[in-house]
Amino acid sequence: MKLFFTCLLSINALLVLAQTGSIKGRVSNENNEPLELIHIAVKGTDKGITTAESGEFTLAGLADGTYQLVASGVGLQTLERKVTVRGNETSTLNLTMREDAKQLQTVEILGRRETTYKNDVSFIASKTATPIRDVPQAISYVTKEVLRDQGAFTMGDAVKNMSGVNQFTFYDDLTIRGFRMNGGSTTQLFNGLRTFSGFWKQPPVNYLERVEVIKGAASALYGNTSPGGTLNRVTKKPLTTPQKSLMFTTGSFNTMRVLADFTGPMNDSKTLLYRLNLGYVNAQNFRNLQFDKNLIIAPSVSFLPTDKTRINFDLVYNNSDSRLDRGQSVKGNDLYSSSIATSLNAVNDYLKEETYLITTSLNHQFSQHTSFNIAYLRTGYSEDLLEHRSSNVNAVDSAGAAIDNLVARQVFIRKTKSFMDNVSLFLNHNVNTGRAEHKFVFGYDYIQSSTPKGSGQQTANGYLLKAGGAAAYNARRPDLYQFYTYTNNGVTRSIPKPNVPSYDLTLQNNQLEDPSKYIYNVTANAATTPVFYSLHGIYLQEQLKLNRLQLLLGLRYDTYVDKKGFTTSNETNVTQHALLPRIGVVYAVNKHINLYGTYTKGYNPQDATVQSDPTSGGPFDPIRSSLTEVGLKSDWLDGRLTANVSLYDITQTNTLYSANAADNPNLMIQIGEERAKGVEFDVTGNILPNWNLIVTYSYNDARITDAGSRPADQALVNLQKPNAPTNQGSFWTKYTLISSSLNGLGFGLGGNYVGERNLSLNNAQTIPSYLLLNAAVYYKIEKFQFQINLNNLANKTYWVGGYDYLRLFPGAPRNFMATVSYTF
Repeated sequence: MKLFFTCLLSINALLVLAQTGSIKGRVSNENNEPLELIHIAVKGTDKGITTAESGEFTLAGLADGTYQLVASGVGLQTLERKVTVRGNETSTLNLTMREDAKQLQTVEILGRRETTYKNDVSFIASKTATPIRDVPQAISYVTKEVLRDQGAFTMGDAVKNMSGVNQFTFYDDLTIRGFRMNGGSTTQLFNGLRTFSGFWKQPPVNYLERVEVIKGAASALYGNTSPGGTLNRVTKKPLTTPQKSLMFTTGSFNTMRVLADFTGPMNDSKTLLYRLNLGYVNAQNFRNLQFDKNLIIAPSVSFLPTDKTRINFDLVYNNSDSRLDRGQSVKGNDLYSSSIATSLNAVNDYLKEETYLITTSLNHQFSQHTSFNIAYLRTGYSEDLLEHRSSNVNAVDSAGAAIDNLVARQVFIRKTKSFMDNVSLFLNHNVNTGRAEHKFVFGYDYIQSSTPKGSGQQTANGYLLKAGGAAAYNARRPDLYQFYTYTNNGVTRSIPKPNVPSYDLTLQNNQLEDPSKYIYNVTANAATTPVFYSLHGIYLQEQLKLNRLQLLLGLRYDTYVDKKGFTTSNETNVTQHALLPRIGVVYAVNKHINLYGTYTKGYNPQDATVQSDPTSGGPFDPIRSSLTEVGLKSDWLDGRLTANVSLYDITQTNTLYSANAADNPNLMIQIGEERAKGVEFDVTGNILPNWNLIVTYSYNDARITDAGSRPADQALVNLQKPNAPTNQGSFWTKYTLISSSLNGLGFGLGGNYVGERNLSLNNAQTIPSYLLLNAAVYYKIEKFQFQINLNNLANKTYWVGGYDYLRLFPGAPRNFMATVSYTF
């Protein structure tokens, strides 16, 4: 009997097992690429499995019934799907998982998997993962896909796609809503941390995921920032799936560029990821004697020991060899009297720069509601410079009158180093109280920046004295100076002999010079004066959401310490404090449209190098600003396309401008008040999956409204600010054919319009408006893509910016770039 029951139970068990079913499936991303190591769990049970390299999975031994499957992976949105199993059948379930932008943006650890012009979530504006449409402030951005399609390589190429952002010079030097922001002295962000650049060269963009600008002051989160906007560079981060690409570009101006991008997991569990971006550029220029050689090494490593802890390391190293280009000079007020190729350099000039940015960050989630972030950024910069440049004035005759075809020159020999450290830590906490959702951020920043002792500069300028030495020319005492015979247009005359040979715009005398023959002075230059400043900031922010209404409330308290007389026996601390509020509101009209408004205050101590320069005319009071902004943000075409409009009013006091003093080019004046009012319009995204579009327009009325107490400065009132066009716009569109016979063929077309601008604070010297047209052709076949970019199709002569007619910065004539890329 016992044997009978044992056999019966065994047969019953076999029958039950025979009737179990299974679930098979495949998990892929939005590009239909397989996703490996995705965890597939049966909700309410301990059953689960991970996907193979092919993205496939099989769950076997399931009894009849309906199951809730949960698919989850690092950096991806969790999916839940119901699947019914009957008998011994196999059910099929294919899943498409999307990037969890909120998770990625919270820590900026993992790479962005999206491959479109559109970016949905911003971290820079609130230090929380917030959809851009829910941020009560205008944000412009350019993704790596736009940069690739336009053949962009420098920051100037990127920002032309942003409303209200304009170049000031060739350098890392921009105006945003009419307020100047340069990499040498004004705050920039790098992965959300404070940094600076060497100023003389625009940073390359090949290692960047995107470039973004939060318009208006970001002071409530980042302390002293430009009232026009803050630029953030976000580096490419590792991906969990292997991907490699090589890119080779050649074209006009003897350009040769080789770029590489490798990423993927370093172990089977995908807890250790890497990314390596490499770049080498060797290019001449349309400008005489100008060239640029760059070596860029940018590795990134992410370590994810658990699903709650993430650690990231980034390094960007850039070694640059070039000449410093101070711009074009023209005769008198005739912009077209010299070639746009005119450069005042000598053949043996050089600029050697080395820059590194090292970032380490950690994010730990204590729970689904609370996370902690800490990050450290170290920036280092060194410069070795020899340059022949203008003295910002024309050479003079014996009576002291300017000779318009001769530009007075000076020589700088400079070596300097600068460093910056930024430690940032903050706590995020999310909680619900009834129907209200709260996101709290509490943080602390410490920043220090220094130019240590050991930098130095020698300067040669002026006119040679009979008694030896050199000095500025005094027309009342010509007997003190040496003279030489100068002939121009058949007229010979005796003029003072310069210490450094003047540049003759008629002869274009670029030649090998002997700097050892000049008479030098060791100068207390702002770039080499030892400088140290530090900043402590604490801040608190709440984002409250109640149904359709969202509020953003922020408050920051800063303590800024500038060591005046740094490294000297008279070193003293100059301490300043600032309380910086921010109030914003967003109202969701419907699922497509959000209305917003914001008010914030800004604060910016004057540049420490200017404050320390004894020839600047300082010390100067700090800059104060306020922003009022309202706008509309909208999503259309199932979220593929965004259309935003903003209206703003910015007031700033105590801005420094060059006094344009011929005898002291470093002399500054402090304007009482300036105001910028305007409107911006941006459209970004995809009309169709194969049709990308960017359209921008800005109207900016940026004027000096109060020139202070000096009567001579009252003429500045109501002048449009330097290099701040009233009207500016751009468009870019790319269309890829999808018919079977022409599949892979694409076309791009774009344009940039910039209105007339004033140079410095002189409305008599302006540069004209310009409209450029650019085009591109693409052909993709399997893993290869061939691309040709044609720029300035009409071969327009134009200027991107300048200080005056002796320091103009012309744009490139018609040119082309041809690129071959291979992805594997």
